[in-house]
Amino acid sequence: MPAAIGILGGTFDPPHAGHVAAAVAAHKQLGLDEVRIIPAGQAPMRSGAPVASAADRVAMCRLAFAECPWALVDKRETLRTGTSWSIDTARELALEFPDAMRVWILGADQLARLERWKDIAELCSLVEFAVLSRDGISTVPPPTIAPLIRLTVLKAPAVHVSSTALREALRRGDSPRNGLPLGVARHIDERSLYQA
Repeated sequence: MPAAIGILGGTFDPPHAGHVAAAVAAHKQLGLDEVRIIPAGQAPMRSGAPVASAADRVAMCRLAFAECPWALVDKRETLRTGTSWSIDTARELALEFPDAMRVWILGADQLARLERWKDIAELCSLVEFAVLSRDGISTVPPPTIAPLIRLTVLKAPAVHVSSTALREALRRGDSPRNGLPLGVARHIDERSLYQA
């Protein structure tokens, strides 16, 4: 049984070098036994459905993290119907791994919105958080949840890439190899994903 588990959720549409950097930083700096990569079925703070199918996003996550033996792609949220609430996943992992330290990994942009997450007080009781500092975005939690949250700030080289920008570039017909793990780029080409 793992003693320390990282949880990296997201739409991963597509997964990119920034996602890998966050997982690697958390794994190394927090001494995690494993990091669960959990693609969302339907993310609550995203308008519209993901562009790529759940099966493609799961496959791309496996390819993105292929060289990280401690990373485990967990499809639980893609198997649920409706909105993928983080609290549901945290409750399940707390039941499965009651004695493990559970650390939710997120970017500084997500930390700023954390107080709007569903059942945030309960989520703070079930997991610790690790935030990846990014481009001068504050790593101080919102005041409403500051007394509840257990937070570690991770240090990692800046990775200037976003799934939105990558999708736009692919839609235009560009080949944005920068920021896409090689296996993910191949999968996108083979499946003709994100094309107009």
